[in-house]
Parts: sequence; C-alpha cells; structure tokens
Amino acid sequence: MKRTHYCGLLTKDELEKEVVIMGWVQRRRDLGGVIFIDLRDREGICQVVIDASKLSAHDFILAEKFRNEYVIAVKGIVEKRSPDTINLSIPTGDIDVRASSLVIYSESKNTPFGIEESMNVREDLRLKYRYLDMRNPKVLENLKMRQKVTQAIRTSLLNKGFLEMETPILTKSTPEGARDFLVPSRIKKEKFYALPQSPQIYKQLLMVGGIDKYFQVAKCFRDEDLRADRQPEFTQVDMELSFVDDEDVISLLEQLFKDLLKESHQIIIDQPFKRLTYKEAMTLYGTDKPDLRFEMPIVDLTKIVAQSEFGIFTKAIANGAVVKALTIKGGDEITRSQIDYLTKRAFEHGGSGMAWIAIGTDGQLKSVLTKYFTDEQMEELIKTADAQNGDLIVFCAEPAQKAQSVLGNLRLDVGDMLDLRPKDKFAFVVVTEFPLFEYDTTSKRLVAMHHPFTMPVEEDIDKFTDAPLEMRAKAYDIVLNGVELGSGSIRIHNPKIQQKMFEALGMTQVIIDARFGFLMDAFEYGVPPHGGFAFGLDRLLMLLSGSASIREVIPFPKMRDGSCAMTDSPSEVDPEQLEELSIGLMTQTQESPKVEKESLERIDYVANLARIELTEKERKSFSRDLADIIAFADQLNGLDLSGYEPLTHVVTGTHSRRKDKWVKSTDVESLLKNAPSKIENYIHVPRTVEKEGEKS
Repeated sequence: MKRTHYCGLLTKDELEKEVVIMGWVQRRRDLGGVIFIDLRDREGICQVVIDASKLSAHDFILAEKFRNEYVIAVKGIVEKRSPDTINLSIPTGDIDVRASSLVIYSESKNTPFGIEESMNVREDLRLKYRYLDMRNPKVLENLKMRQKVTQAIRTSLLNKGFLEMETPILTKSTPEGARDFLVPSRIKKEKFYALPQSPQIYKQLLMVGGIDKYFQVAKCFRDEDLRADRQPEFTQVDMELSFVDDEDVISLLEQLFKDLLKESHQIIIDQPFKRLTYKEAMTLYGTDKPDLRFEMPIVDLTKIVAQSEFGIFTKAIANGAVVKALTIKGGDEITRSQIDYLTKRAFEHGGSGMAWIAIGTDGQLKSVLTKYFTDEQMEELIKTADAQNGDLIVFCAEPAQKAQSVLGNLRLDVGDMLDLRPKDKFAFVVVTEFPLFEYDTTSKRLVAMHHPFTMPVEEDIDKFTDAPLEMRAKAYDIVLNGVELGSGSIRIHNPKIQQKMFEALGMTQVIIDARFGFLMDAFEYGVPPHGGFAFGLDRLLMLLSGSASIREVIPFPKMRDGSCAMTDSPSEVDPEQLEELSIGLMTQTQESPKVEKESLERIDYVANLARIELTEKERKSFSRDLADIIAFADQLNGLDLSGYEPLTHVVTGTHSRRKDKWVKSTDVESLLKNAPSKIENYIHVPRTVEKEGEKS
C-alpha cells in the first residue's frame, strides 16, 4: 500500500473516494462484527469502520488483533457519518473510512503511560519515553510550531539580504563567562576543543571577512546550572551586520518579531517597542527584564516617610535605607490572607517586611500606619503613589538595591495573584545603556556585563582607568513578558579599545595572546564597524506556546540535572577510549584489589538474593559506590567524638485507631493499565531462573 492522505487532513472532498491512511491505533472499540478504530498520525485522527461483512475474513481476524499503538495501514472508502454520530471535537468528525483492506506494520507493548495522558505524567517518565510523549498532539503541536517559527525567521532574514552561514562546533576555549564543555583531542594529546557558548567571535570574524549581513540558527553549549528556561545545549538565532548603529539593529529586530507574531499567532504588535534604559528599568520595575503586560511601577516615598513619626521606617532611612512602594489598582478588594501571603513573599525575596495602606472606595484609609502621618503627609503620599479610591499601597524600607529587588519580585507576585499576566498577551520592551562592567565579589575583579567585545558609549571611553563602573555599553536586550529573549551590542572594532577592555578585565598580555591572539591579529587587517544580536529560539517558543519550560518545545531535552533519561547519558565510556585520549579518571577511593574483590562479592550476593541480573558495567559501578560508602563510614568511625554529648530526641508513644471506611475497590483494568505486559486479567511475570544446583 501507498499512503494517499494524512488521517487528520481528510475532508468531505474525499467522500466516496478510495484512500489509504497509515498511523497508530489510538483507540479500539469492538462491537461484535464491527470494530471502530481511531487512527492517529501527525496531522490528527480519523475514525475507521471495520465491518466483517465488508472485507475478507482474513482482514477481520487481523483487525481483532489490533491494540493501542499498533502501526497499521487502512485502505477504504470515505463515507459521511450519520448526524447522530458526528464528533465535533475533531476536524474529521463528520466522516469515516470504511475499511476494505488492512495491514499491520508493527505491534506495540502496553505503553508505560497513556499517550493522551502524557502531559499529566511525571516529567522524568515522559522524557525517558520521549518518542511516545511526542505522539501526544499537544507535544507534537509545539514541535510543529518550532519548525514554523524557524522557517519564518529564515524567510524574514533572507528577504532582508542576510547570508546564512555555519560556524564551527569544535572551537577554542575562551573561559570568560559560563563554563565551557571541553572535548579532548585524540590527535593533539593533552589538548582540548571547547563546544561554543555562542558563535560570538566567529560572527565578528565574518564581518572582518566582508560577509556584511550574517545569520545562523546555531547550537550553543553552556555548562551551567539548569532552570526552566535553560538547557546545557540550546538553540539561538545569531545575526551580525556591518556599518550599522544600535538603532539599525533594534529596528530590524522589531520588524523580525512583528513578522514572527503575525506568522505564528496572527497577532499584530505595535512598533516601535517601548524603550527603557537599564537605570529606568531597575528604578521603575526592580529588574532589567520587566514584564510590561501590566504597569504598576515602583515609586519612591522616602522623602515623605522621613517626615512621619513611623519610627521603624524613619530609623531605617537614617541608616541609609529608602522607602519604595507599589500601588495596586483595585487592590482594596485583596483579602487579608492575600496581604499576609504578599508579606510572606516579601520575606522570601530577602526583605525585612512589608507595610500597606488600603484606600476604600469611599476614600476611607485602612492601615495601622495612618496615625503616624499628618493629614497633609498622607495626602502627599497618596498623590505621589498615584493611588485612587479602591487602591492598595504596599511598601518596604530597605537599602536601595534590595528595595528594588523585593518590590520587583512582589510586583510579579501581584501580577500572578490578579491574573495580570495572560499567556496570550505579548509585551516587548527594549532595554538599553547597560553598564559596561560589574564587580564580581567572588573573584574580586571587574567582569563584562554582556561580553568583552561590547563597545562602550563614546562619551565614556576615557573612563577605563579612573571610573570603569560608570561606563555604559552600547548594548541592548529584547525582553518579552518578563523574559530576556536575547542580547546584542555594537562591537568593538578598534584594536586599541579592545586591548583596553581586556586589560580592564584583569587579563595579562600572555592571557590575551593565548585566548584572543587570533582575533587581535584579524583586527590588524581592517575591521568595519559592526553590531549584532542573538536570541534564544527555545525561550521564544516557550513564550509563544504558553509553556512553563523550554523542555516542552525541544524534541529531545535534558532533565533538570542535565542528564538524558532516554539514553542514560552522560555515561561511562570504555577504558580503551580514555586510554586513546591519554585521560585518567580520579576516583574518590583508590581501592586495593582485595577491597575491590570484596565489594564485587557483596554486590553479587545481594543481586543473587534479590534475583536481579546485573551487567558487568553495573556490577563494577555498584561495587565502586559500595566501596565509597564503606570508606566514608571508616572516616566517620575514625573521628574523635570524646567530649561530645550524644543528641537524643524522645517522642512519647501514643496509640491511635483508624476508623475503617468503606470505599469502592479499583477495577482490574485500571490496576493493570501500566503493567509491562498482561494476559487477560493477569500480569505476566517471567519465571526466575535459578542457579544450577539450587532448589526451586
């Protein structure tokens, strides 16, 4: 058979026509003499009617074998359903395919979870069986959108005269930022490649090479701690342009994102995007990636509160704190328990508390603080906070930076509480004029806020030596719904300024030559002014799909700990491979042959007792773990605990009786739903193979 149509794309135009469809059995209903099959492929579902009177006995016997997730082919005639059987929940709900011929391509075991229910299954189980999870229409829709958006990006940039280029995956380690993933070289002994954190240096070299407009859908790698919007390997869209300024790049990005929203969601967004300097964003919203789906800026009430008699705040102000506030429109309706929740969140965000004033719809003030303010002071406070009748003002007294952080986070909590952050609303903002440097207290040195190749604002170039922390960068971020999509900047094209930048970061000439000598050499041969941008494709797709994690929009993502549950990676490699690379592994314990033998014997004994079969690799791994545990226990036994009183905790024992409660027992089918395999209503358990000579 040859497929003629996708299941989900059949329409009334095919009525009375013979078609061939192929896919997975999603559901089977046997009514005796007539079997109904819901057949699923990547485009959707179509119902197949298998009537014993309409096809051969051989094919009907074949149909009786069908089970969920069998892969089959069906040839048949498209028929119109009767009005009382129309299913409005699927596009093909008004037609059937009446089968005339059937083929089973492959059978399926009982799946570890129901395909339609996979979104409600534990994530580690979903990712272990990601190839099954992909069959869920919601997961598949995210992956189809990924392709659609990627294609729209390519089309938009190609139409603007960009050239799509590839840059190397095996590159040079230039540790300045996140940790590199290192790849040992077999040929160049004791030397390593690095996987690129981004194509930054290569795209600058493409500008030196005269490419002029470049873009790439690039794979990037960073060895960093994971969270909802991070993966050790991810995809970003990189672009670089010659002879441009920051406004040229930002205008191009505005048009690109406008094209994408129109293509993916049929939404027209306004241009230009709202602009905020870094200082404005931090002052008004407490973050450099503000969510502007709703307003609620932070206001400064320090001068007014300093004149009051509220001792807690006036003392804090005298010690250098500031008093800042949020005005929650309509917040008078917020309950006391919700206010208590926000107070708790203020503590969790690192604050020392939260005060509040509610203004009733009749203008009546509700707060214990009112007695500390004169009528004139309270009137000025309400006016400065831009509060009206029915609003709620929440504020805190902290050092300036902490006050911004606490209220910036509280603002998002309020947004979630009042449903002010709908997933189908998209608010872009461009943040500019970032500091060029920030001070890292751990390494006690300056680090680049963006990266070492960012051009400073012209007026600040003379501050490298005397006031580097006052320098501003020609850098810009695009933020969508409180998530930083990506960053860009005008790059340094003058080798003298680049040299000053490296030196300000504490690099010696030896380090500069070793890490970036090839770049500095290239800069001696004529460099055009250039700038660019890179944004995370996975993050963008996460926001466009309304997903909570970028793992939902990546075909084969890693788990939170960076591992792959499906392939069980990272994993050990054969010693021969390490020997070829001249790599030796340091283990926690250097076991003697005797200790290693004893550990293996213990593992074998336990495995035999539990009737568990272990591979040689598993035996060695478990024995090493056991040896580590024994060694650690020996270290504990060797500690001198004389003089320490043992800690005890005695709990008085009590008897309690549970009142029996009758509940309906679970049906057999539900109990056996996730069984590895079953025969009728019994779980099939393989018989244990006893060792030779042992009694059963």
